[in-house]
Amino acid sequence: MRAGRLIMTLAAVAIAAGSAVAAEPETGEPPAKMSALEVYGNDPCPRSSGDEIVVCARLPESERYRVPKSLRKPRKRDAASVAWGSRVQVLEYVSRTGRPNSCSPVGTFGQSGCTQQFLTQWRAERNQAKEDASDVP
Repeated sequence: MRAGRLIMTLAAVAIAAGSAVAAEPETGEPPAKMSALEVYGNDPCPRSSGDEIVVCARLPESERYRVPKSLRKPRKRDAASVAWGSRVQVLEYVSRTGRPNSCSPVGTFGQSGCTQQFLTQWRAERNQAKEDASDVP
């Protein structure tokens, strides 16, 4: 959106500069220098001097120290950018069903992990209860 505003401002300045140049005799040379700046809040836009053209895009003060919007977009996670550790973890989780110690009714020895899972859950609940009891005065 900021780029759109900047382009519109540049176009308006170019049109204004074109009409000013049309009034003067044509030399066939572009301006010596053209600057496109972003100013924040009530900061003044620098004045142009001589053959210089200065175009300012005004942004709100809240954007001054933020990361530019073009860099804030979340990136898509394609297969090439996913780490191998994450891929292995997902594959292990998906293929866990039916394997030994998985607590699953499907596959060989799937039920063997149920006791382990129940004990892990019981220990977590017991530790939470001890922590809650220690907070009571």
